[in-house]
Amino acid sequence: MTPTGARRPRGTSLLVAGATLLGSLLLNAAPSAQARAGEAPLTETAAVVPVRTTGPAEKRFNLIFLGDGYTAAELPRFRADVERHLQTLWSLEPFASYRSYLNVWAVETASAESGVDCDPGLSSPRRDTALGMGFWGGCDPASVQRLLTVDGTAAQALAALVPGAGAANRQIVALANSTTYGGAGGAHATASGGSALSSLITPHELGHTLGGLQDEYDYYARGVPGGTHPGAEPASRQHTVLSEPLMRERRAKWWRWLGEPSESGGVIGRHEGGLYLTRGVWRPSRHSMMRTLGYAFDQVSREILVQRTAALVDLVQGHTPTGAPVGADRVLWVDTLHPVGGELRVVWRVDGREAGGTGNARTLDLRPLGLGPGRHTVTATVTDPTPFVRDPAIRGSSALTRTVTWTVDPGLTTPFRRTPVAFTAHTPTDSPVGARGVVYADTTHPDDGTPAVRWSLDGRPLANPGNDRDLDLGALRLPPGTHRLTAAIAGTDARLSWTVDATPAVAAPELSEPLRTVHRPGRPVEYVYDGPFTMRLTGRDDRGGAVVTQFRVDGDGWQTYYGWPTDAREPYRFTPGGTEIDGLVHGKLGTHRGVPWEDATPDYGTHTIEYRTIDASGNISSARPFLVTLLPPRRAAP
Repeated sequence: MTPTGARRPRGTSLLVAGATLLGSLLLNAAPSAQARAGEAPLTETAAVVPVRTTGPAEKRFNLIFLGDGYTAAELPRFRADVERHLQTLWSLEPFASYRSYLNVWAVETASAESGVDCDPGLSSPRRDTALGMGFWGGCDPASVQRLLTVDGTAAQALAALVPGAGAANRQIVALANSTTYGGAGGAHATASGGSALSSLITPHELGHTLGGLQDEYDYYARGVPGGTHPGAEPASRQHTVLSEPLMRERRAKWWRWLGEPSESGGVIGRHEGGLYLTRGVWRPSRHSMMRTLGYAFDQVSREILVQRTAALVDLVQGHTPTGAPVGADRVLWVDTLHPVGGELRVVWRVDGREAGGTGNARTLDLRPLGLGPGRHTVTATVTDPTPFVRDPAIRGSSALTRTVTWTVDPGLTTPFRRTPVAFTAHTPTDSPVGARGVVYADTTHPDDGTPAVRWSLDGRPLANPGNDRDLDLGALRLPPGTHRLTAAIAGTDARLSWTVDATPAVAAPELSEPLRTVHRPGRPVEYVYDGPFTMRLTGRDDRGGAVVTQFRVDGDGWQTYYGWPTDAREPYRFTPGGTEIDGLVHGKLGTHRGVPWEDATPDYGTHTIEYRTIDASGNISSARPFLVTLLPPRRAAP
């Protein structure tokens, strides 16, 4: 780690909760052993595997996973590690709602040897691997153990194999075949594939890469409190020196969210510390993903991430050509993106007045409008109405609002083309969809008509007026079980089918042996301890796939369960004051404590712990509680 007092290199990012000083300029490690040996270029032996395809690569943001230290026999482990990292990402908003804006790729390369360099210590062996990944900043004794680097030139060459994905629309994540916690951020994010906590590096790093978010913790060197902010208002949208009344008065920073329960726990307000400083600067939440790995992004970060993620793609994916006037004897159309979290809104206007009866449809039939002589202006405005955004400037920006304009001349006659009616794009059908998301099916666009999409569930027709290209399954409140969803184009044999998984995964806590267990009618079971205790959460889904388990204490923010920071295979450990590991504090029962200088007062007494699961289909189980009573130490007799 950079010594205390050292200047932070430009372009680096500091990950929190067990992470390290991470920097793009530190990622250009020595060339891989295979490259040094003059063997065949990696690009000739690598395999590009589409993991999740939501659209053409040039129209999506592309997340590209690389693997290092996985032998040919261990490539199935790499695929499983990718799946687990992805499921962690999809369990967090806004990525859960906007995962349809991302394509995911895996570029598979087999290493000659298993593992990576200097794992876990400088005296550990160096391995012959494809990408030359290594701990200790590439085996540098002046670095720190958890800094995991990669051969940047090789990583870029492999990522370039993904057609349509360039530097402007991709993020590389290199996974090391290791269970040791470690990672890095910047141009090439790295993480240990087998460490559960490492899977949280990806969303944190995307917070930097996609959202331009700043780190919110109040230290630079681990275990050392930061200094005092100089006083000027920070450019960061997540930090301020303003009081809450001044934020409201000036309508500045996160004033629209003040006083609301934070998605990451507590209340959106003014919490001191951030930008690596302890005093004189404030952040929106006590803890969120940009401060403590494991918690959610709070509403302030989430709003910024929505804006920046949506700006990387185009809400309008296609439309009737606009280069020349069109006749009034045709149907205009727009194809939009399809967020999993909700439908986009389309408003049609003719000469500035909203066209009635369109019902959010993606087409407008000009023929019944009876347009008079002369040219007319028709617009389709596509807007994302997500509740994640409150700032009108963000809502009205090109990221969340796009308008297409046509000139219509009733004196023109459209030379109709023969366009076969068929589905053109749709929610993938090769894996189950969850019961909370939006499923879509787009069609071709004949000039003289609008193909109607009819939906049915378990053989029964579903009413879906207006925009028939999207179906919001969440609005149906499906009962648990497996359902069959079908979309068909009226009057044709074109048909699509999905399996709807409406049954969440399950989990059961495994607790260390209590002093006693208390059962009371109408109350959750209570476990009584007189000292530290452990909890293991293991999720299980009958459909397979990675399951994310989460827990929260006394109604605070949900935390992703990752085992224990030093060993993901060990259970989480609760203690009265928390356990300090490498300058951070983990497992304090009661009020969260993330750094040593935060309040360590033990919270003895009874606490409520809840747990839940998020499965690969996006289903979130109901929270299930139990009680824990932590007894204070007995006083010695005088």
